[in-house]
Amino acid sequence: MAQESQGIGLAWKITISFVGMIMLVGVFVVGVVYELTGRALRAQVNQRALAIATNLSDAAVGHIIGKRILELRVLVTKYARLAGTAYAFIEDNKGQIVAHSLETFPPELQETLTSDERRQVNRRVLSLRGKTVYETRTPILEGQVGAAHIGIWGEGVTTEIYSAVVPIIALIGMGLLAAVVFYLFIARGIIRPIRRLTDMAGMMSTGNLETPFEIESRDEIGELARSLERMRASLKAAMSRLSGGPV
Repeated sequence: MAQESQGIGLAWKITISFVGMIMLVGVFVVGVVYELTGRALRAQVNQRALAIATNLSDAAVGHIIGKRILELRVLVTKYARLAGTAYAFIEDNKGQIVAHSLETFPPELQETLTSDERRQVNRRVLSLRGKTVYETRTPILEGQVGAAHIGIWGEGVTTEIYSAVVPIIALIGMGLLAAVVFYLFIARGIIRPIRRLTDMAGMMSTGNLETPFEIESRDEIGELARSLERMRASLKAAMSRLSGGPV
């Protein structure tokens, strides 16, 4: 029983070490995949938001110049209904809001920009109603007329990231599980001859020198078996000489 417990202990030590290493590698790989996938999808969302904001700015030029506020409100409401869009609004070249899709315009959406910043595309992350929003601002006629703003809900971005990452993580998990199963199969083939050698060495220690060590592998375990076999044969010959019997 003691020898069997030692064999089980060795098997568990090797298994736990390997599984622990696999888990660490798995966590690292999943983290890298999540980060890279998240960056790629956020970049796509930014490009999509930029395209929407650019289309809105192009469509709003005539309405702003002609001061057709009603048409601007209809326009921003139309763009705000796009999937994943939190809001849309138009500001003039002085930063005043001339049309928006919200019931009441929240003060946290206001921003102060320099004249140079008003001529550039800007992005920011803010909170609206306790939810994260990714906003893209596109100047209209290089900021001379105003700017168009499009907000994208952050939870939609997170959902897209999860939808893309979960299948990849599942495949990684299946690969790691297959590696563990394959390892257990290999480990069983390694532990079995060690247990046999342990049992046979125990028998030899009790005086049983008749059972030969019959492990023919050419690795370190086979070399250990051949060394024990030579020891068994030497002990048997010595015992035979001492007892006066045939070698």
